[in-house]
Amino acid sequence: MLAIVNVALPIFGLIFVGFFAYRLGVLGDASSAELNRFVVYLGLPALLFESMAKASTLQTLNITYTLAFTAGMAAVFLVTLATRMRSGVLFKDATIDAVAASYPNAGFLGIPLCALTFGQAGIAPAVIATILSACILFAVAIILIEVSHQPDKRVAQTLRLVGGRLLKNPILVAPLLGCLVAWSGYPLPQSLQRFFELLGAAAGPCALVSIGLFLAAAKLRNLDVKGLGLLVAMKLLVQPGITALLVFVVFPIPTVWAWSALLLSALPIGNGPFMLAALFDRDAKLMSHAILASTLLSLLTVSIILAWVPTF
Repeated sequence: MLAIVNVALPIFGLIFVGFFAYRLGVLGDASSAELNRFVVYLGLPALLFESMAKASTLQTLNITYTLAFTAGMAAVFLVTLATRMRSGVLFKDATIDAVAASYPNAGFLGIPLCALTFGQAGIAPAVIATILSACILFAVAIILIEVSHQPDKRVAQTLRLVGGRLLKNPILVAPLLGCLVAWSGYPLPQSLQRFFELLGAAAGPCALVSIGLFLAAAKLRNLDVKGLGLLVAMKLLVQPGITALLVFVVFPIPTVWAWSALLLSALPIGNGPFMLAALFDRDAKLMSHAILASTLLSLLTVSIILAWVPTF
């Protein structure tokens, strides 16, 4: 319990900084939107580019782990998407909700938590989970939303329009450019790498402060309580349940990788879906409350998993 509290406390702290900064008048009504724009167009692309450019951990990629973790995310994503659409939610909003239900906070919670729990052996699974969620899941969601914007066009025209929009999306372009750098075998100059590290390091704190600002300004009236419950339950209960089945029964995965997959899948919702909602100008009220609620409740659920983790 203490481990997850120590890792989660700074997350809550940054959210509360934003919350009280708004309530005390330090930051105004436009601050949440402007911070989100910084994260979406500058901070997060820099973080994704820099992470992919130096992704040496991918050389130790465990294929069965990647398949199992991806399958768990995909199952939760598809079930949530179908459930939300059946309840009358628009496709783009249902897609963002599906991302939230399957998007673990692997970067800010997962990496330090796996390091504390499994030592150096837990770093690679956490980094791979971060890339799968922040890059692959994000990319799939953006492509689906962009395609849905062109429902009445011919296939060729749709592909051309969507392709053009995707090429202008920094969240997709940045990791692709980072992959090119990694595959080239030539490291970034130290000064340039430090530049991206500094810019990328601001993404997480700014996104969390922005969530706090949004929560302070948001009204609880008309909050989709049923949708909130669905997202939190899918993230904290269903995803780890599916992942546990995959890593302990279906796929032959080394013990540390299997337990890392379970722990990472049980993490609360990361701030990515909140930024995705901002990117497409959707109402982020449900997302901000889902992130806060899942983070709070994960103190219990993740602690239960940590109590089961064998000693290595």
